[in-house]
Amino acid sequence: MSYTRAADGTLEVPPDEPRVRHLAREALGLMAFSALASTTLAGCLLLLTTLGHQG
Repeated sequence: MSYTRAADGTLEVPPDEPRVRHLAREALGLMAFSALASTTLAGCLLLLTTLGHQG
């Protein structure tokens, strides 16, 4: 988000706010981690149930 000053028209961005592309990169990283974790967990559960039926 950006802020403009009405007096001189300069663009002012507070230094502590992350840029949109950084937020998007973090969101994509979180989605990738979530997908990988879910897939791994589902695979482990499938493997355990398959081994449980064989023994």
